[in-house]
Parts: sequence; C-alpha cells; structure tokens
Amino acid sequence: MITETIKRFVSRLRRPAGPARIPAERHGIDPRHVSRNAVKVCETLRSHGYEAYIVGGAVRDLILGLEPKDFDVATNATPEQVRPLFRRARIIGRRFQLVHVVFGREIIETSTFRAPSSGEQETDEHGRILRDNVFGNQEQDAVRRDFTMNALYYDPLDQTVIDYHNGVEDLKQRVIRMIGDPATRYREDPVRMLRAVRFAAKISGKIDDATQAPIPGLAVLIENVPASRLFDEMLKLLTCGHAMDCLQQLRRAGLHKGLLPLLDVVLEQPNGKRFVTLALERTDARVRTGKTVSPSFLFAALLWQQVASRWEELEGRGEHRIPALLQAADSVLEEQTGKLAIQRRFTADMRDIWFMQPRMVRRPGRAVWRLVEQPRFRAACDFLQLRAAAGEIDSVDAQWWMDLANADDGLRAEMIDGLAQLPRDTDDMPAARKPRRRRRRPSNARSAGAPDSAAGSAE
Repeated sequence: MITETIKRFVSRLRRPAGPARIPAERHGIDPRHVSRNAVKVCETLRSHGYEAYIVGGAVRDLILGLEPKDFDVATNATPEQVRPLFRRARIIGRRFQLVHVVFGREIIETSTFRAPSSGEQETDEHGRILRDNVFGNQEQDAVRRDFTMNALYYDPLDQTVIDYHNGVEDLKQRVIRMIGDPATRYREDPVRMLRAVRFAAKISGKIDDATQAPIPGLAVLIENVPASRLFDEMLKLLTCGHAMDCLQQLRRAGLHKGLLPLLDVVLEQPNGKRFVTLALERTDARVRTGKTVSPSFLFAALLWQQVASRWEELEGRGEHRIPALLQAADSVLEEQTGKLAIQRRFTADMRDIWFMQPRMVRRPGRAVWRLVEQPRFRAACDFLQLRAAAGEIDSVDAQWWMDLANADDGLRAEMIDGLAQLPRDTDDMPAARKPRRRRRRPSNARSAGAPDSAAGSAE
C-alpha cells in the first residue's frame, strides 16, 4: 500500500504543469456515442466566442464504454449569456444556477465554470453550502468537482479529454478518489457520500481509503439534506444497475438511516429479504438491458413487506380486510415521505398497485373487467408475479393474470367467462348469512281466501 502511494506521488510530480490533454487514441471515446445535441450546444457557444466542453458523468461513462443517461456542458459563459443563444432554454436552480437547453425530449444541462469554496459562501450550521454562484475558470471548476473521474472535460471538436486530476488513470484503475480534503467536501455537500457509494457499485470499483475514512463519522449529515434531493439520489442508487450492492454498502457505512429506515427491518426478515432482493435483481436486469424502470413500482416493492406486515397486524385486531390495507399503506407512506419526498404521483401509483393485490387473489368474476381498465393494471400484474416468485402466493394465479394482461380483448373475454365455471374463492368474503325460516301461515288464513293453486303448490 505504501509503495503504491509513493509511486502515485512520484508520477504526479513528473507530470508537466497544467492539465493533461489526452487524444482520442488513448481515451477511446467513440464520437458516434456522443449526443449530437450536446455537440450542438458546444458549437453554438464556441461560435459566440465562449469555451464549452462536455463534462462530468457523460465523459466518465463514454471512457468506460457505457451509454450515458444524459449529457452536461460546462462553459465560461454565464447563465444570462447562455440562455439567449438557444430557442428553448431556461435558467433554473437557486443553490447552483444553470441553464437547461431543451431539444425535444433531451435536455442538455449547461453550467458555468465555478470557483472552489472560498469560505465565503452561504452555509448552514453543519458546513453545507446553501448558495454558490461564484464563477471561475476551467481549472477552478475542475477543483470544485467532487471526484477525479468526474473532473474530465471532453472537447467534441478535436476529440481530446482535458484531465486536471489524473482522473482517467483513476477511472482505469476503478478508484473513487475525492478532490481535496474528503471531510471538508462531505460537509459542503453530504450527498457526495452517497455518490461515492453509487459510483463504486456502478463501475465495480473501490473507494479510496482517504475518501472512505470520514464517511462513518459524517453519515449523520445526510439528515440535513432536503428530502427532495435525497429522493433523487436514492432513485439514482436504485436504478444504477447495481442496486443491491449499493444498499449493502450504504448499510455498512451507516448511510441508509436517512434514506429507507424501514429497510433494515425488512432485510432482517427472511421473507422480506427474499422479496426485496428479487425486486432489485429484476430492476438491475431491466437497467442493464436498457429498459425503463418505474419509480412507483420500485418503491412499492421496497415498502411492500412493511405494508403487508401492518396489514396482517390490523386484521388481527379485527379490522376488515380492505380498510386494514388502506390504513397500513397510509402509515408506511407517512413514515417514508418524512425522509424521502416521494412525489404524490408516485405514491398514488403505489397505492393502486397495492390495493389491486387482494382483488387479484380473489379473481372477482366479471369485476375483472374493472381491474383491467385500471391505469396501473399491468404494473399490478408484474407485482403479483414478484410476490409469486417470493412464495407469497400461488404462481398459477399470478400467471393467469399475466396471461390476461398479454391477451387481446377476445381472449380476455373467454378467460373471464371461464371464471364462472370455477369454484368461487370466499376467503376474502364475509360469512354467508343463515337462511331465515319462513313463517307458516295459519290454516284459517288459507281457507279465508287463498287461491287453490297456492294451496296445491304448498302441498
């Protein structure tokens, strides 16, 4: 370990002053995989006399041979100078002002080079920067970025990568290394601790010892991060393609407590761990094959075991089945939205997925048509399949619903009509009432005016 540190230090001393300019044959970025819209933003800014480079995660992923989810551009133009140059552009952000340049469904996030922390920025009592719109040059911007592998600038015109902090080498070694003093940088922005874990899992790498060391002691700072920002970061963790590895690393570092506090309870239960593991494995598989992931389905799966446990508990106290499920869902969501600002549209979808589960287990005759018409019907079927894989319900029932979801209207009608020939499941239905005994009419009433046909049928 000491030998490697000495070699790294000596190699940096031998480097010429200024950034390394790495040509295409060395960094290996295929220009065909670079967003044409990002290149257009750079070209437009350059044509007006400004500097402009593709920067950050997109450069990192392109060097690794991964497909970037989005592209960012860094420039020496201020947000007020950038916005008029594009037909569809808007300035956003309070803490960091930047410009969103819109091309159809793609947004190129364009930021101005920033100076590193000077100690004069507005911070909270824990050192977290609240406002930071101090602009600088490219070298200062590279110092301000969090990890060496994210401080890379790609020039799409001459296809070179500009590297100030040996980031390309760290990337090849798959080492996550903080720029500057790690403890100070974590205090400035505690989300960087979560990002370190996510990047390590995503590139199958390791966090540098010096970068890792302060995390356990500073993990409590996560609680000071706004809930909406935590939700965004948690979603990135769960959809990076290595979700289970991320969660395990979060638990080891003590970072999970401000995110999904109920998850510890779930993972301690054998059935809960199996269910969550299956959900995350299927999510990872979708991400790796380029398919989209529904946040509402993902969080519905992560919180289901807690909902199911409280549902069972409420039923045991005498609550009716569906009202008990409503109460269980509301209580779990209330606890979680206090930590994560799960958007209302997601929580509404989560409830729909959960509330269809008992109705699907029953196969409620022709009422199936009403379930089919629900917007989250397909998601509920997928959720039922997940429950079957975890051993919660019969896989035959789950497959029937999936076949129904995949069928056309004609075949659906046949499948639903076929339900009438099956014995009715009464597990979720109230007990049948006892038939009332009919009162016999006295004989004098019959003789007083009852018709002969009635008397004959009575006999």
